[in-house]
Amino acid sequence: MSQDRMAKSISGLVLLGGLVVIATAWGFQLIGGYTPCELCLEQRVPYYVGLPLTALALVLMAMGRSGLALLTLLGVAAVFAYGSGLGIYQAGAEWEFWQGPTDCGGGGAAPGSATSLLQSLQSTRLVSCTEASWRMFGLSFAGWNAVASAGLAGLALLAALLLKRQGNAVKVEA
Repeated sequence: MSQDRMAKSISGLVLLGGLVVIATAWGFQLIGGYTPCELCLEQRVPYYVGLPLTALALVLMAMGRSGLALLTLLGVAAVFAYGSGLGIYQAGAEWEFWQGPTDCGGGGAAPGSATSLLQSLQSTRLVSCTEASWRMFGLSFAGWNAVASAGLAGLALLAALLLKRQGNAVKVEA
């Protein structure tokens, strides 16, 4: 298999893997009833940015624009590395390795009357960014996101390196 095809396959894996991760997060929220905290919601942003960029990289590769695809994949790797850092930060705060954000809690009251504010407070479930609501094999949602995001960043970087090697091979042959 050529390095170009491997880069496309790995990029497709980044796209598919990222879609699975973000769908799982939404599934736990909508089906499982887990309310995400503000930091959990912030950890979704790299998926909302990284997945369209990955799709763009795939389109660029299909068009033969390997240089732009390489730059895009480097951006994807940086976005998911940032997401992994957010996950590490929250997981570390959950394990009390360091202090987490002090203003982090889920939900909020809509502006209105004092009565609607009280009703909203009674029905709103506050979620702390420093308390894990679920763990599997010792990792919380944030911990698993750190692992998944790091894996996606690594795969995007690998795809970019394959494109770079492909570009260098073409230059040497020319």
